[in-house]
Amino acid sequence: MAVAAGPVEPEWGIDPVPTEARRLSGFDLAVLWGDLGIGLLVLVTGALLVPALGFAQAFGVIVIGSAIGVALLALVGAAGTADGVPTMVLFRPILGRTGSYLPSVLNVAQLIGWTAVELWAISFVADLVAVEAFGFEARGLWLVAAALICTALALWGPVGVTRVWMERFGAWMILGICGALTVLVLSQDGIGAALGAPGQGSWPTIGSGLDLVIAMPISWLPLVADYNRFAKTTRGSFGGTFAGYLIANVWLYTLGALLILGAGADPSPAGIAGGILAVAGGTVAGLLFLVGLLAGETDEAFADIYSGAMSMKNVFPRVPRSAFVIAIAIVSTALAGWLTMERYESFLFLIGSVFVPLFGVFVAERYLRAGTGDQGHGLRAGPLVAWAVGFLVYHWIAPTGPAWWIDWLGGIAQPLSADASWLSASVPSFVAAGATALALRPLSSPRTRAER
Repeated sequence: MAVAAGPVEPEWGIDPVPTEARRLSGFDLAVLWGDLGIGLLVLVTGALLVPALGFAQAFGVIVIGSAIGVALLALVGAAGTADGVPTMVLFRPILGRTGSYLPSVLNVAQLIGWTAVELWAISFVADLVAVEAFGFEARGLWLVAAALICTALALWGPVGVTRVWMERFGAWMILGICGALTVLVLSQDGIGAALGAPGQGSWPTIGSGLDLVIAMPISWLPLVADYNRFAKTTRGSFGGTFAGYLIANVWLYTLGALLILGAGADPSPAGIAGGILAVAGGTVAGLLFLVGLLAGETDEAFADIYSGAMSMKNVFPRVPRSAFVIAIAIVSTALAGWLTMERYESFLFLIGSVFVPLFGVFVAERYLRAGTGDQGHGLRAGPLVAWAVGFLVYHWIAPTGPAWWIDWLGGIAQPLSADASWLSASVPSFVAAGATALALRPLSSPRTRAER
């Protein structure tokens, strides 16, 4: 894939992007977020919903969860357009400048993890294609190649990647592949009976399935303003982000479930790759589909690397973005050899438990009350406490994370979801964090520490 079709963009720091540099229209953002919403790992996540849920239940969960998560994604994106700054800088008036460092560090940690997941999946499936087509294994080579391509894209910058690579080729290639796969899987023998079959498992339940769907758009929340700050208008920012990502998320989650039901795939990168080859009849077309999906997957890794660098610039604004890009790429590439599918599932839920309540606080502070403070060096205690409350509510309903953490929580109280399988942890956590932020208004003084 060529990545040199345009100059490297100026290293916009964390200051507001000037009007003349805001070049992305609503259509541009629909392409950007539609492309970022399409990927191999989205198919894998959709595949996790069935057969535990019947297809009708799974589709309902996909639509509802996508609408909730994507609406919030578009709302935060519009805030980034209004202020012209990256997402982590949006938290300075809410948590205080020093307080914004905490989500910045957590975001870098999750983005290193996400980049590693993407590189792991790309190298794994690329190796599968190489073995199938040429009979040789070279996973290390594919891992390094993917890391170099994604690093080059991150150094290029979001405007160039969107308007040159995605709009001229990448997005349409991925769109065509997903359309062809959808037609092929719906043409499989017995697909009608499979779609009408009831659920056949204990996990995920409707509640945990909803959390699983919400987790994907929520995982982009800490990144969205990094790109939408380049939008021309807030209306175009919201509409383009919502339409593009909603269509992609619903489609790819559903296609992942269909590959399980119609092609007998397993909910893993290797299983989904095998399902794609199966519906293509083991032809060269199946291999080309996989190669196209791998090329498209580089966009997700590019975004993770770029936004990890922007989050670090919120803490260390004088360090060049390029230095952070290269450092994050190196660490993520090393981490990619350690991942397993089980760790990926736990990773998705843990992301939701941290960032769902954080953005509950964001919405409450930015949209439901005025006077969210300044960008001084102080900490704003109320929002930080509210964030912690939302996190604890999430884990009270559905503990997730390392085994020792789940065991410790289980020794304190039985999870609410044990008796109410329909209960989602995401929505109560979001509401609890936002309500607590409003209730603790006296602790959220906008004064800086020096002024106190």
